[in-house]
Order: sequence, then C-alpha cells, then structure tokens
Amino acid sequence: MKSQKILLADDELALRFLISETLIDEGYDITEASDGQEAIDSLQNEEYDLIILDYMMPAKTGIEVCAWLRNSNSVNKLKPVLLLTAKALDRDKEQALAAGVTTYYLKPFSPLQLISTIKQMI
Repeated sequence: MKSQKILLADDELALRFLISETLIDEGYDITEASDGQEAIDSLQNEEYDLIILDYMMPAKTGIEVCAWLRNSNSVNKLKPVLLLTAKALDRDKEQALAAGVTTYYLKPFSPLQLISTIKQMI
C-alpha cells in the first residue's frame, strides 16, 4: 500500500517540523508549504489525501486557500481539509466552514490527538 500524501501548510517552522516528524513516523508522505500561496502551488501540481492548513499564514490564509481549492478544478477539490488555528471565536469557525473546511482544530493540540483525527479523515 502506498503511503498517504498530506500537504501541510503552516508558516511556523517549529510547529511544521513537529507535525511533519510526527506524521512521517506514522508512515505518511508529507509535503510542506510555508505560506498560503505555496500551498496553492502544491495543490495545483500534486494530488493529496489530506490537506492541513494553518489559519493565519502570509500570502493567503488557510481559509482563503480552502475557498480557492473548493472553487478550483484541482484534483484535490473534494479532499478533506483540516484547519489548524488559535482562533476560537464562533465567527471564525463559521468562516472556516463556509470556505469548505472539513475539520477545525484548535491550537495548542496534542500530536497524538491530531494523528487520531487524521486517521479518521483519510
């Protein structure tokens, strides 16, 4: 069985490293993006099983990336999107869901909980 591919877009290098290492240890194939535009570029060129987006990123936010994805012709258009965020307000959640985010995940979080959620999503 080929390993499942995940796009991880987060501008925080330390957090991206932690999540990447954790997921690689679980057998996932990880592509990293450091901002929203890089994430869009990857989504146009590669197929993924899951997309993990940080809410607040330079160039484009995770919500902007997800909205672009859902309205695109990308092979990833219908893939699950997990949004990582420190924004816990209801209106932020509503914006995320309106943009087509599948699951909303609040920071800080346990990497083990994240793995469990990812396994359910893919």
